[in-house]
Amino acid sequence: MKTKMTLAAAAMLLGTVVTPALAQEKIKLGVIVTLSGPAAALGQQVRDGFALAVKDLGSKMGGRDVEVVVVDDELKPDAAVTKVKGLLEREKVDFVVGPIFSNILQAIHRPITESKTFLISPNAGPSTFAGKDCNPFFYVTSYQNDQVHEILGKVAQDRGYKRMYLMVPNYQAGKDSVAGFKLDYKGEIVEESYMPLNTLDFQPELSKISSQKPDALFTFMPGGLGVNLVKQYRQAGLADTIPVLSAFTVDESTLPAQQDAAVGMFGGANWAPNLDNPQNKKFVAAYEAAYNSVPGTYASQAYDTAMLIESAVKAVKGNLSNKDAVGAALKKADFTSLRGAFKFNNNNYPIQDFYLTKVAKRPDGKFQTEIVQKVFENYGDRYAKDCKAAN
Repeated sequence: MKTKMTLAAAAMLLGTVVTPALAQEKIKLGVIVTLSGPAAALGQQVRDGFALAVKDLGSKMGGRDVEVVVVDDELKPDAAVTKVKGLLEREKVDFVVGPIFSNILQAIHRPITESKTFLISPNAGPSTFAGKDCNPFFYVTSYQNDQVHEILGKVAQDRGYKRMYLMVPNYQAGKDSVAGFKLDYKGEIVEESYMPLNTLDFQPELSKISSQKPDALFTFMPGGLGVNLVKQYRQAGLADTIPVLSAFTVDESTLPAQQDAAVGMFGGANWAPNLDNPQNKKFVAAYEAAYNSVPGTYASQAYDTAMLIESAVKAVKGNLSNKDAVGAALKKADFTSLRGAFKFNNNNYPIQDFYLTKVAKRPDGKFQTEIVQKVFENYGDRYAKDCKAAN
């Protein structure tokens, strides 16, 4: 009894609450991204952007030490589920961050959210979980997949392109990209091509494009797909005659491999390295110094994800036992985003600005995307109206 009273008295004198478990235990963050195969560069950007944020926070959140456990989903849904079970059951992580690809997200979403663990996606944002199947344990810091592609559809419409060739990968995000493009584009679609995720040779498609002579190509080819497509497109002599409007095809994860072949090609994004605000300038400089490469949206969104989690942990004073309180704190998004304006819609997907970007070669010889124009402002996705569970 005397020992208990002494502890309580000491706590009162220090103005603290006696919670030894909270003081001792680290907050564990599981990061699951693609780190092998042609798409590894995307996962590396998320891993590195997240790590930079944790470093900037002094490896602490809400006064508690942080431990980050990174696993490779191998771009295989079955493998991803196994890895997630390890994070939940063996590592007992407090949050799961990831993945890159929507097909992986669809595989891991249920086991994570059913365990009442918060899943925060720094990239994949499929329509599947944005509407009636939204979930209070699922947050997205990137976008709803359709939105980035909507940018290119609106630009194509505004620029008077009457005939478009569409080429995307044959999986959920590819289908979302086409749906997004078509929202604002009202012209003729001369071809709608769905390619296997392991495509390396685009020559048959390039021959079709050459013969059909569309006003422009719209494409979504992430990672290694985009590297091969852009190089082959330039080599085929099409880049100077048929403009490319793309999403996640020419960005900072692919530009080191594409280099001059990508210069002048357009993209759609919620961010770019040259976005003009103090926090972004600091982030880009720190990322380049740490990793000797230009950060892309994957890295910036991952950085924001870490800052979002920290804001929630801080709001609940490090006590993660009350899930409702943690969810409410996440929903507030009380952090300074690299994008500037950022808030969550009722479905836990962001409301934010979107831009048309263009690939440029910098004076130092590195390549980056740069903002050409703002296309949408404070834009939320069209599925949020059907969301009830995440309110």
